[in-house]
Amino acid sequence: MHFPTSFADIDFVMLVSAVAVILNITGYLMKTMIPLRILAMATNCLFILWSSMASVYPTLILNCILLPINAMRFGQMKKLIKQVDEAAHGDLNMDWLKPFTTSRSFTAGTVLFNKGDAATELHFIMSGRFRVNERNVEIGAGSILGELGLLEPGRTRTATVECIESGETLAISYDNVMQLYFQNPTFGFYFLQLSTARLFHTIKGLESENAALRADNARLSAAATAQ
Repeated sequence: MHFPTSFADIDFVMLVSAVAVILNITGYLMKTMIPLRILAMATNCLFILWSSMASVYPTLILNCILLPINAMRFGQMKKLIKQVDEAAHGDLNMDWLKPFTTSRSFTAGTVLFNKGDAATELHFIMSGRFRVNERNVEIGAGSILGELGLLEPGRTRTATVECIESGETLAISYDNVMQLYFQNPTFGFYFLQLSTARLFHTIKGLESENAALRADNARLSAAATAQ
């Protein structure tokens, strides 16, 4: 343990403590977690250096405890960011999800559910093709069915889905979806991404239909005027 033996040593100890205090205050003002943890670890190191030189043992012990905790949280945040990045690129391994699901097989012509039915589960499509009748949209492997029922206030089906090519799905109840959504960041982000993509696709389809309808109305109006 080094003890200050001169004014130069004392000045250095005061400088270290001042920098540590400034970093500590700055940490409280930060809004993002990764820089905050980095700053917290730097602050811990400075406080450890200062307290060892000044023989302030409670502060030394406290920061020796806080440093590995901040390092652990920093590692967890980096891992979380990596998981979210993987989910953003659609890299979701379905193997871990299988224990929470039930495998369902469907033959061509089978109706999975009708519009207005009570919605209690969603389906991950593993193979085959399915059609959303009201929107005349076909969906294949890698997509999900029934997620809008979870988001719909009345928990009812918003469309009729029919199997048009025999395939298999993994069905999972909404209760399990909600638990996994909060427990697993990768699943939560992936589910949010797929649901949002479906909503955007629906909106785009409606916009196309409206544009076609306006074009038809314009042609009819032009024909009526010409007559």
